Amino acid sequence: MKKIILFLLLSLALTPAFSQSHSPITYQKLKEYEGSYAYRNQSPFLIAASPRNKQLYALINEVKFELRYLGDDWFIFQSQEKIQFYRNKAKQVIGYTLDNTKFKLLSKRVSFPKQLWYARLDTASGYQYVQPKSYRDDLPTGHVAQSGLDTTLLNQMMRKLIHGTYPNVHSVLIIKDGKLVFEEYFYEYTRQKLHELRSATKSFVSALAGIAIDQGYISNTDVPVLSFFPEYPIAHSTAEKKALTLEHLLTNQSGLDCDVTRSESPGTEYKMNTSADWVKFTLDLPMLEPPGRVGRYCSGNTILAGRIVEKQTHMALPDFAKQTLFKGLGIKKYVWNFKPDPSSTETICEVFLTPRDMAKFGLLYLNQGQWQGKQVLSADWVQRSLSKQSVVQGVDYGYFWWLKYLDADGIRYYGKAAQGNGGQKIFLWPEQNMITVITGGNYNVQSPSNELISRYILPAFNQKKEK
Repeated sequence: MKKIILFLLLSLALTPAFSQSHSPITYQKLKEYEGSYAYRNQSPFLIAASPRNKQLYALINEVKFELRYLGDDWFIFQSQEKIQFYRNKAKQVIGYTLDNTKFKLLSKRVSFPKQLWYARLDTASGYQYVQPKSYRDDLPTGHVAQSGLDTTLLNQMMRKLIHGTYPNVHSVLIIKDGKLVFEEYFYEYTRQKLHELRSATKSFVSALAGIAIDQGYISNTDVPVLSFFPEYPIAHSTAEKKALTLEHLLTNQSGLDCDVTRSESPGTEYKMNTSADWVKFTLDLPMLEPPGRVGRYCSGNTILAGRIVEKQTHMALPDFAKQTLFKGLGIKKYVWNFKPDPSSTETICEVFLTPRDMAKFGLLYLNQGQWQGKQVLSADWVQRSLSKQSVVQGVDYGYFWWLKYLDADGIRYYGKAAQGNGGQKIFLWPEQNMITVITGGNYNVQSPSNELISRYILPAFNQKKEK
C-alpha cells in the first residue's frame, strides 16, 4: 500500500506528446539530475542514477521508481506520467516541474550505496547454498537437500536473481514440512530488516478480526457494519447499506462504489487518502448493488474491518495484534501505524515485518491456527478464511486471502496468498506442505514473484518427473 501515493499523484502530471523513439543519454548526463528534491507536503525524495542499467530513479522511502529519458530534461515514470527538470542560467539542474508546479533541488550532497543497484556485490565465487541459521525466533530450519526441492532449479533461480534477470526481488524464503530450508536476501535487504507488506496487510487484519470473534469482542461476522459507528451521520444511508456486514467487508463484497480497477470510482485509494477521515469516507460512499453480490477490490473495506476491531476491543489495532497474534507467534520486531487519516498517507496503515515473521504467519494458517502447540487462531476461522467466499478480479477470494493457482510445466498447483504491490507474497501450498515468501520492490509494474515460484520451486513436485 505505501508510497503508491507518488504513483497516483503523478497521474496529474503534464502530458505533452512525445515520439516513441527516446533519445539515448549517458550515465554521466544522468548524474546531473541526482539530488534531494522537495515534493509537496511530504518528505523530500531522492533522484539517483543507476550505474548498473544507466537509468534514472526516484527514491521514495527506499522504493525505486524508474524514470525513462524522453529528451530535453523530460522523463516518464513507469506509470506513464511525465516530469520535467529545469535548470539555471549556468545549465545546472535546480528543480523539476510537476502539474505546473515547480519543486526545488534541496541538495546535491547525496550518495548511494552499491547495494542499491546490485543484488549481490561479491559474485566472483558464484552462488553456494547455505542452510538457514537458527535464531531465537522459534523458526525451525533444515537443509534443502532433505526437502524434496530441486536444488538445480534453485541454483538457476539464484544465478538469475544475482545477475539481475529478475530485478528488485528483495528476499526469497521457503518453508517445507515446517522447516525453513531456503533463505536468501538481495540488495540492501537482510534478515533483520523490516519490509513493508503493502496489501498483504489485509490478511493480518482478517486474522485479528477472527481473534476478536474468538475472544468474544465481536459476536459474529453477520453484525451490521453501521451498528459499530453510531457516531457518524451516514450519507447514502439506504436499506442496502444498512444490510452491510463484517462478512461483506472481509470478502470484498461490500457493494460500495469502491474499486481499484476503476479510476472513476469515488472510492479509490487516492481519494480516500486525501480525505480527513478514512472511516467516514468509506461509510459515506454510494452503493453500487446490495452487499454480498459482487467482489470488488477496495482498501476501504479493510479500513472499516480494522476500525471495528479497534472499537470492540478498545485497543489500537497494532496493540491488539501485539497482545494476541504477534505475541502468539513470538513477533517482537515490527512497525504498524494504523491511523486511518491523512497522517497515514505514506504508509496507508500497512504493517512492516521481517520475511521470517511473514513466514511464521503463513505457517500459522498452514497449521490450522496453531503455533508450537498453541491455538493462536481458531481452526474454524482459518478454514473460513481460506475457503472461497467470493470472486475478486476473476480470482477466488476468502477473508482477505486470495485463493490462487500457479501452473508449472503443465501441472496446476493450488495455493492461498496474502499479497501486496511490489511483489510481496506469503503463499501457502497445502498439498506440498510448503510456504513461499517473497518480498520485492517492483511497485506498479509486473512482479516476477509468481514466475519464480512456478518456474523454480513448484516444478520439484511435478509428477511427470517420476515417469
